[in-house]
Amino acid sequence: VKQVVEALELRAPFRYQERYDNSGLHTGSLEQEVTGIIVCQDVIPEVLDEATKGGYNLIISHHPPIFSGLKNFTGSSLAVRVLHQAIRDDLVLLSAHTNLDSMADGVSGRIAGLIGLKKTSVLVPRQDDLVKLVCYVPSAHLDAVSQAVFTAGAGQIGLYDSCGFSSAGTGTFRAGLGTNPFIGEHGKLHQEEETRFETIVPKPLIKVVVGAMLAAHPYEEVAYDLIPLANVNFSAGLGAVGDLQVPEKAEAFLERVKNLLGLPMLRHSVFHGQMVKRVAVCGGSGSDFIQAAACAGADVYLTADIKYHAWFDVPADLLLADIGHYESERVAMTILHDYLIEKFPTFAVRLTEVNTNPIKYL
Repeated sequence: VKQVVEALELRAPFRYQERYDNSGLHTGSLEQEVTGIIVCQDVIPEVLDEATKGGYNLIISHHPPIFSGLKNFTGSSLAVRVLHQAIRDDLVLLSAHTNLDSMADGVSGRIAGLIGLKKTSVLVPRQDDLVKLVCYVPSAHLDAVSQAVFTAGAGQIGLYDSCGFSSAGTGTFRAGLGTNPFIGEHGKLHQEEETRFETIVPKPLIKVVVGAMLAAHPYEEVAYDLIPLANVNFSAGLGAVGDLQVPEKAEAFLERVKNLLGLPMLRHSVFHGQMVKRVAVCGGSGSDFIQAAACAGADVYLTADIKYHAWFDVPADLLLADIGHYESERVAMTILHDYLIEKFPTFAVRLTEVNTNPIKYL
């Protein structure tokens, strides 16, 4: 199980989940041996039955079976029933929800690709998520320190990794009593040719990155700074926005989306004869980002769970379409399944055959 969790951490770091979310391990142990993996959208008893009958003991879902803390373990709620059954049958439950949603190549990015969007970017990038790490290293040890920091997760800018900057200078210090200096002598002012090294670090990784830096640095006392940044982290966030290669009539575009995504129905705002060139999309509940879609210049915004009164305040030049929560996020199953097959090619990984959508259509 630990290896699977580590693999998911590489694909969709759990630190990127939203504060309200509860992605991660829910039952079982990291040390359990995995007999097989079933990937699903939601954890319901029928999926657990499917896993048990097929000999699969790890269930990876997009939606967590537990969103908030349980005050007791009684009652007949879905969460309680699922947990009872999973524990009884020794099943491991693991979820990757908004951490996967927050990847540029996550749920919304996958939908954007399916409908043919080009030049895509994150619709709502993460903010106040980064700090700059600055440290001073003896020049001969720069490679060791920088590689340790990058390996720990620092230096990621978009699709580029190992991003940093270094400049030469002179450091001074005097070693006091009780110290064990790497270079220099007690009581004497020492000058050393050093390199100022700087890179960016996601806030959740500060402890890990600083620890790696200190472990690789030769000095007994390391001079370093952590500087909060107001930069937007464009490599992560919710939603996607991009352009069609050829503009389409709005009605024809929505018909094409309906067919491509296999939607049983699609709700939309009033057509105003507009052409569609720029499209924003957010898988799952994305009504909070209607204005963000408009500000991004989108002609159409595809999302789900739009409340009745929100339709009245849609900007005049934006076509709003509700494509359904389950329908907009079921690509998550394919993303997880394909990734796990790639990472564990000799392992039994399969998609559930259970339709977990609680909503039915006439």
